[in-house]
Amino acid sequence: MATFIVMLGPPGVGKGTQAKILSEKTGLAHISSGDLFRENLKNQTELGKLAQTYMTNQRGIGPG
Repeated sequence: MATFIVMLGPPGVGKGTQAKILSEKTGLAHISSGDLFRENLKNQTELGKLAQTYMTNQRGIGPG
């Protein structure tokens, strides 16, 4: 059975730090949505371009 741990919270509270520690101790993958968005924005992928339109319009990421 797959194991998923989702960490939520405002910026700067240590989610990334705790996720790194958990990843090292458990062997689980550490996937950061922020890192994924930054990488796609930097490489101007289709997803990055779509995310940029939401960010430019100050609507956050995703429909709504």
